[in-house]
Amino acid sequence: MLLRKLKQLYSLDTLDTRFVVSSSAPPKEALELAELDPARPLPAGNGHVKGREYEEEVHPSRWKTPEFIVYLAIVAWSIYFMSSTNVEISRVSHPNYPQIAPELDKGWIPGRRVDDSDTQYRSFRSNIPYLVVVVILHPLLRKAYDGFWRANTYTNVRSSGAGGLTMGLTASAAADARLNQRISFDVPFAIVFLSALHGTSVIKIAGVLYINYCIAKKLPRSYVPAATWIFNVGLMFTNDMYKGYSFGNALGYVLPYHKGSYQQPWRTNAAYTLDLYRGLIPRWEVLFNFTVLRLISFNLDYYWSLNARDGSPLEKKQVDPANLSERDRVAIPAKASDFNFRNYFAYAVYSPLYLAGPIVTFNDFISQARYRPHSITTTRTTLYAIRFVVVLLTMEVMIHYCYMVAIFHVRPDWSTYTPAQLSMLGFFNLKHIWLKLLIPWRFFRLWALLDGVDPPENMVRCMSDNYAVTNFWRGWHRSFNKWSVRYLFIPLGGSKMPGFYGKVRTTVNHLTVFSFIAIWHDIKLRLLMWGWLVTLFVLPEFVASKVFPARKWKNSPNAYRYLCGLGAVGEILMLMVANLVGFALGMDGLADLIRGIFSSWSGLSFLLCSCGALFAGAQVMFEYRESEKRKGIKMRC
Repeated sequence: MLLRKLKQLYSLDTLDTRFVVSSSAPPKEALELAELDPARPLPAGNGHVKGREYEEEVHPSRWKTPEFIVYLAIVAWSIYFMSSTNVEISRVSHPNYPQIAPELDKGWIPGRRVDDSDTQYRSFRSNIPYLVVVVILHPLLRKAYDGFWRANTYTNVRSSGAGGLTMGLTASAAADARLNQRISFDVPFAIVFLSALHGTSVIKIAGVLYINYCIAKKLPRSYVPAATWIFNVGLMFTNDMYKGYSFGNALGYVLPYHKGSYQQPWRTNAAYTLDLYRGLIPRWEVLFNFTVLRLISFNLDYYWSLNARDGSPLEKKQVDPANLSERDRVAIPAKASDFNFRNYFAYAVYSPLYLAGPIVTFNDFISQARYRPHSITTTRTTLYAIRFVVVLLTMEVMIHYCYMVAIFHVRPDWSTYTPAQLSMLGFFNLKHIWLKLLIPWRFFRLWALLDGVDPPENMVRCMSDNYAVTNFWRGWHRSFNKWSVRYLFIPLGGSKMPGFYGKVRTTVNHLTVFSFIAIWHDIKLRLLMWGWLVTLFVLPEFVASKVFPARKWKNSPNAYRYLCGLGAVGEILMLMVANLVGFALGMDGLADLIRGIFSSWSGLSFLLCSCGALFAGAQVMFEYRESEKRKGIKMRC
């Protein structure tokens, strides 16, 4: 019984039903099967293994073979070695400990200090108690609001007719009423929430939203896409340059003789008084990049909706609006009347997803506001909450026993570390980056689930369960990846262009997408280099797939698996390099790390052993995906 509960807790269905239900399939029937028996595999028709994607053979399980017993033993030993190495170099007895001690704070685990030196995660970690209060309060306030207005008497959506082909007027009216009821709560709550977070900067946010709305609504239709991209990309640059636009400085530019100071704002310039009330997070522009994605989503969804005004897409496709597939929720335009400023404002600053996402498109948001997603159940949300707590505790244990972030902050004498220790410092630094992103994303997605909105899960796999650059990107910040494909990559031409010119164009498209993603993260050279490196590292994978196509190795599956394992080792090393450059060390720090590893024979021998361990890990990753396919699931990551 306990094992079954544990399997359910760590099932893909618990993490996100999108992983076990095809994006083109109505979810209701498939999810009802999962509810009857959570441990039972879903039929192939509900997964991602149908059609041409499922032409490849699914092999019998290899887990109990001698080969994989050896692989699992190597992986288990590697985990122990990596963890113990980082704990060892974080001990008080280490010669460099006095240098890193000032970076450490008092921890809650007895006898341990905590490495809370990462500014980004420290900000989230210190505010967890307040965020928990808001997460509990927000759904309760919505229930109280709905109860006061007796929303249940007119927002209950009646089930559709047989097959979902007929829709009664009552159901449609009730769905519209549910949308109106939710938006009427979301708007005032968002204003209060933003005022608490950013103080008077809520005025600036509203102004930015209004300008973007006018671009979509008032410009000639043909100008909307270009104007949207120019405005929003330019906004990211100006936000960074002017640090959120001080009211006082802004008025000073307009009326120079009104320039004043913050010492006597009421005497010299009334605008400086507004700058005094900056909220809990004064630098609103740092977090606004997530809102920029929603602004672009609204404008382009509206622009594309103008092509579908001749008739209702729902009627043309003969689908039940209360049981739309994820693909239909995203692709089918909202009603013309839905593209108003009230709905737009509620979507752009929707409180549970405002600070860090995940990203939901405007069409999807409006669809879920009309009809509660079938994927949201009490059991699934509870299990998801438990998984969040487990991940949070994992991070707490790691930063109490492994001080790699503080070590890289102080940059001690690297010669005091062995090549193995330097490598493990770099690897666990990446683990810290992965967890510090995973935890907020899951927290805010949990908040949205509690509020009746189901955004995509951002992290599909564990960081150590990736062996290909393209698959890694699909599973890392997944909602942003899906957003980039819909609003940037496909409009640029995608990847299905024939001939040599088509391949060059595809490479340029990838470079453009990753350059935007790098700028979106932060306007820094090292992140641009990260984007270019990711694009560069896609090329070996593409070339290898052409030189060694899977169809030519059908009669030698084991040989092909070993060949892919060797390729995976190189891909994993390239992924580590790209992410260490972009998010941890930069080029100079990476050069120091590589120099320390290659400066001795012991470093080279360790690198060789590491490649062997990565090969074993890649084989375990391959077999894990095979076990998913045996259950009728194939994810593209």
